[in-house]
Amino acid sequence: MVAQSELSEAEIDRVFHALATATRRDIVRRVIEREQSVSALASDYDMSFAAVQKHVSVLEEAGLIIKRAEGRERLVRANPEMIARARALLARYEELWRARIARLDDLLAAEPPASDSTKTTPGD
Repeated sequence: MVAQSELSEAEIDRVFHALATATRRDIVRRVIEREQSVSALASDYDMSFAAVQKHVSVLEEAGLIIKRAEGRERLVRANPEMIARARALLARYEELWRARIARLDDLLAAEPPASDSTKTTPGD
């Protein structure tokens, strides 16, 4: 199987939507460190278990995490492939903006200094 590197527009929308909430970003950070049960994740937030489950579902739909059953527990871990694809997208955006800024710097450096029309010449 060949890994897809480019994200589709729908995938980009889902990733940015999923990461738009601090709780979901924190969940991703935590499951990057180690696989955790949804119950363990929920115990650290001041919200209902159902609310945490919903956050986990949004992250799972975006492909940023993988959830699996182990007995009665649902374990969550990061999906390094999707995280890498999202990181690559952000790197391309960064390259685009750095190139634009470099072109702007070049244009500004190429402009001749503006003459100051408020200066007076001797004899005025």
